[in-house]
Amino acid sequence: MTATINVKTDSELKKQAESLFSDLGMNMTTALNIFLRQAVRENRIPFEITRDPYSLEKAISDTRTSL
Repeated sequence: MTATINVKTDSELKKQAESLFSDLGMNMTTALNIFLRQAVRENRIPFEITRDPYSLEKAISDTRTSL
């Protein structure tokens, strides 16, 4: 049995991801299924998620500049 998942994302990101997955010999569905299976297998998101330190520093700098 299969289920459908609808995901909204930025169109440029979708295009870049499709190109990458194509280079890897798969389509978006296969790539997302790999991600989901790995997440369930590991019982977590299968990669580290962190804030971009540059973005935080830039936000602080921008805030100080606007004061």
